[in-house]
Amino acid sequence: MKTSIRNTFLSVATVLSLLATMQQAQAHAHLKSSEPAANAEVTTSLKQLTLTFTEGLEPAFSDVILKDSQGAVVPTGKALVSKRNRQQIVLPLIAPLAAGAYQVNWHVLSTDGHKTKGNYSFTMK
Repeated sequence: MKTSIRNTFLSVATVLSLLATMQQAQAHAHLKSSEPAANAEVTTSLKQLTLTFTEGLEPAFSDVILKDSQGAVVPTGKALVSKRNRQQIVLPLIAPLAAGAYQVNWHVLSTDGHKTKGNYSFTMK
């Protein structure tokens, strides 16, 4: 009887351990929200783009690049991970954006060492 209880306990502990490991392996920094939002039609002037992720970011290995509708890189300030919220990266704009479509390309390294990248678009009216 004691052996059966011990085997059951060990089986449950093993399953819980595997589940915890699987959760850690899936802890990538995914884009949670952005300002402006994906597919937004912006009617007011922007001073910056703010991207918020699900995990903390490594500043030295995270960046954001803004491109216009022709694919040309838009001059901006340097993208910086927020000191108040390590899950946010902010891209300062140095000039007002002209009307048109824009693509935001990002790549980040989360504090747990996982790289992710992606993009989204918005339109200035």
